Amino acid sequence: MQSRKLVAEFLGTFLLVLLAVGAAVSGIAGSVGAGEPKGPGSGIVGVALAFGFVLVFVAFAFGPVSGAHVNPAVTLAMVVARKQPIGEAVGYWIAQILGAVFGAFFLWLFVNNLGVKDQTGSLGTNGYGTSISMGGAFLLEVLLTFAFVLVILLVTDRAANATTAGLGIGVALVVVHLVGIPLTGTSVNPARSIGPALFEGGTALSQLWLFILAPLVGGLIAAAVYPLTRSGEVREEIGQADEA
Repeated sequence: MQSRKLVAEFLGTFLLVLLAVGAAVSGIAGSVGAGEPKGPGSGIVGVALAFGFVLVFVAFAFGPVSGAHVNPAVTLAMVVARKQPIGEAVGYWIAQILGAVFGAFFLWLFVNNLGVKDQTGSLGTNGYGTSISMGGAFLLEVLLTFAFVLVILLVTDRAANATTAGLGIGVALVVVHLVGIPLTGTSVNPARSIGPALFEGGTALSQLWLFILAPLVGGLIAAAVYPLTRSGEVREEIGQADEA
């Protein structure tokens, strides 16, 4: 069962990077399509929707197997919130990072060997310094990750409606990307940042520490706030489980 969970986390993160980051790489700017006239790029809204939609179908496909964290910050929050054992979380982190690296490898392959023009100019990596300062980027990523992870913790409670959890999480990811893409490219996910940065190198790699640390801090804050916001029914169930 553990191996199935790890495969699910690997595949889910692989698809998130390949398809959602790929939406930025292939079409966030410029003209796309064959022939003339060509259509406009997908833009910020299109990329934000791509991240949300990919997470929705990943949640429906892999959620019953692993919970579809596909994000080390989410997994860390689950551990702190006592929803997951640390031993299992370590396996999740490794699978998530490997999935992101493989997804980024295929993006790199398309751009460098298969004729795809990189519309982001940096393989969809995250960064700061042009539209926001380092301190601003750190605070933004902490706040966006906090909001996103808190939504996940709340909608995955046993008292929540499981049939709409994936949709709610996907919408939350769309919103944080609408805010963050113009400023940092939006990370809120260390694995999503690690994969492209490893292949892009340069500035993206030198700034990678921020997009690992800030989302983890945001996830920790969400886990700390979560007990104050979850329903009384869930608090009672968890208290009974602790006593047992």
